[in-house]
Amino acid sequence: MVKSINQKAPVVKLDSEASKRNLYFDTATLYYRAFFAVPESVTAPDGTPSGAVRGFLDMVSAIAKQFPPNQVVFAWDDDWRPQWRVDLIPSYKLHRIDETIPDQSDASIEVVPDALSPQIDAISLILDSIGLPRIGQIGHEADDVLGALVSKVDVPCDVVTGDRDLFQLVSDDRDSRVVSITKGVKNLEVVDDAYLINRYGVSGSQYADFSMLRGDASDGLPGVKGIGEKTAAKLVNEYRDVSGLISAAKDSTSDLASAVRRNLLESQDYMKAAGKVVRVKTTAKIPRKLEPPKSVSDGNSLHELVDAWGIEKQVKRFLKTLNIDWVA
Repeated sequence: MVKSINQKAPVVKLDSEASKRNLYFDTATLYYRAFFAVPESVTAPDGTPSGAVRGFLDMVSAIAKQFPPNQVVFAWDDDWRPQWRVDLIPSYKLHRIDETIPDQSDASIEVVPDALSPQIDAISLILDSIGLPRIGQIGHEADDVLGALVSKVDVPCDVVTGDRDLFQLVSDDRDSRVVSITKGVKNLEVVDDAYLINRYGVSGSQYADFSMLRGDASDGLPGVKGIGEKTAAKLVNEYRDVSGLISAAKDSTSDLASAVRRNLLESQDYMKAAGKVVRVKTTAKIPRKLEPPKSVSDGNSLHELVDAWGIEKQVKRFLKTLNIDWVA
């Protein structure tokens, strides 16, 4: 069962400074962006490409400098394409499957550049050695982890991502925003309900149904035939949700145009399934206590990683920005 992000959930209490917000990172968005932004000629001492590691650390430092956090959490894709979503929409992220691997029975092997894979492992080890929360869970994408954080942690928060699907987490009532890195770290955009209404004509709470109608080729979601952004926004504002849309389509006295009515009726099964696929789950388990580390938890491991990847400058800047002590 997929929960609405507006449903009440047990709240994780944090000690927070009133002037600061929590920063929740869509980790994969950052390391992919760093990988493609930094040339492979940037390497570790042993010649291994290290641009994603360096770029990731620098991006987090730059974002945290602009948005000084009370706490940071890194959402992780332990299950980037959950089977339950594939069961509902078989085309979901299908184009990102690595077809060179013979056994695709678990639908879980994602195409990842060879030079990036070891860097992803390094980033996870760096975060773990510092003691920063890195949360993932089978059956939940990083998006779902972020949804759980926003719904369960009762402090103002900013979700850092380049994925517009997460605009559904925006809520002025909860004081949750998205910090979009689509235009780069030097041109961060703060997305709140006013931003969404101005750009798309819908609020954060309406965005998932809006996205389902419009479709998203990057996730393998076709949308409803003939419905673009303007029509999707109009329909969501008038009929609220999938159930309301289907009811209106079945009602011959409704004000729906004949072509729209026909397309909605033909897409009933898609809408029911895609509405669940698009909406983030909020059931991921979140630690009851999330406290920002005051000092590095495993200094020896961090030293080894710093030496292996040649990232002393990047790590020191990263730790300084997050106010974490390290006896180097």
